Amino acid sequence: MPKTETKTKRKSKKKEKLVRVTLVKSPIGHNISQKRTVRALGLRKMHQTVEHKDSATLRGMLAKVSHLLHVEE
Repeated sequence: MPKTETKTKRKSKKKEKLVRVTLVKSPIGHNISQKRTVRALGLRKMHQTVEHKDSATLRGMLAKVSHLLHVEE
């Protein structure tokens, strides 16, 4: 029986853009939905930095609480 070779194409992985988000102002005294958005971003303490994959959902969250954050592309 002849050997059949199958060539598999490798998908080129695009390097996903990461966004660094830092909490620079306290959410105390702000709307409860803004506090929950900050928490959903993974930010618990002042000057804490987290990295997220760039997406439309993330951009919406950042726009909602942009006055509390510092964002680096």
